[in-house]
Amino acid sequence: MRPLFHPSIDDVTVEGILHALSDPVRASIYARLAGLSCAAACTAFQQAGDRVIPKSSLSQHFRVLREAGLVRSERSGVEMHNTTRCEEIEQRFPGLIPAILNAHRMQAGAGVGRRKLVAAKKAKSR
Repeated sequence: MRPLFHPSIDDVTVEGILHALSDPVRASIYARLAGLSCAAACTAFQQAGDRVIPKSSLSQHFRVLREAGLVRSERSGVEMHNTTRCEEIEQRFPGLIPAILNAHRMQAGAGVGRRKLVAAKKAKSR
């Protein structure tokens, strides 16, 4: 098997981080992973809201996160165990990751509110 590519923290860029997190699925995966205190297998992230992410797509999402320097992945048998590199990134770009994660939480909370409002309007119109 080929070794996994993990960029040096000196090679991690703000543009690369923002690009990797510009996809809503990857942003959600990263936010969930950042909230964990231990490594998690890729398959733990197959459920994204109300849909299931195929393993092949999930592998690609983790590859993008890894190559942007956001996660560290290690093979363990047939699974990949992933952890964030939040501490390293915090040293390089202080405040960046907490700001992104906070904005993600705010946006996700607003999305829940919008969905409830739409559902209430639909129920009222019936």
